Amino acid sequence: MSEQLLDSVKSKYGAVAESTLSNDHAGVKAVAEAFGYSAEELTSIPAGANMGLSCGNPTATAHLKPGEVVVDLGSGGGLDVFLASRMVGPEGRAIGIDMTTAMIERARENAQKGGYTNVEFYQSTIDQIPLEDASVDCIISNCVINLAPDKPAVFREIARVLKPGGRVALSDIALKHDLPEAVAQSMAAYVGCIAGAILIDDYRAGLLAAGFQHVEIVDSEADLNAYAKVENQAGCCSPSMEVGSPFQVIGDACCTPATSEPSLHEELTTLLSQYDVNEAAASVKVYAIKPRVV
Repeated sequence: MSEQLLDSVKSKYGAVAESTLSNDHAGVKAVAEAFGYSAEELTSIPAGANMGLSCGNPTATAHLKPGEVVVDLGSGGGLDVFLASRMVGPEGRAIGIDMTTAMIERARENAQKGGYTNVEFYQSTIDQIPLEDASVDCIISNCVINLAPDKPAVFREIARVLKPGGRVALSDIALKHDLPEAVAQSMAAYVGCIAGAILIDDYRAGLLAAGFQHVEIVDSEADLNAYAKVENQAGCCSPSMEVGSPFQVIGDACCTPATSEPSLHEELTTLLSQYDVNEAAASVKVYAIKPRVV
């Protein structure tokens, strides 16, 4: 099952990476701003680094310092890596990890366009981080850990690569209570960052079991329906859709699928029209510290 989940996630995010979605689209920019990015931050990085996939702004709470090594798990087009690179400065390093080939390629292109010299991107799943033990000062992530099938393995890997005293500053989706069965069993809801989310209490317990201290999880109270601002662009009649899209324009209707098979976007839209995602799920800020003495 985990392989099927990973393949579905790779497929969706690979398509996003190959699209023209960027900060130049009003909906994409609106999603990022809804989850805590300032207009100044978004204009300071390559437009293609933002594709409207965030659920928070971990760089705003990571307290990064010059000379530090920071790693972004699920780095996408490089949005948080590029913001972090400025904070850690030329003596520091900002490293992105992503399992999707197209995302890594897009991030590296963005880095070249932006002239970044202290960033690196590696292709890998986040439960097998390709870095040495105790080599990182801070781990950030933005709406990605909810997609990992084996979250305890991710938490253990984070603990492994962090230096003693290193810290975690994550933005993620977590659950306030169990999802309705129809949503919990939906592949579209999983790929859409909902069905794979775990309960806030389980998130805390997982970090503690991995050896972290001072674990704090805060509901940001951001409206998860903000995603509709970009989903309508990415899945329906938008400039971001490339030739060969599964959607076609028919008359004045927004879009009609070119095949009889419902797309992941359509299935998720249908589910979320029946259930208020904000009732069960939350955009959370997650903080934790690796003990200095283990």
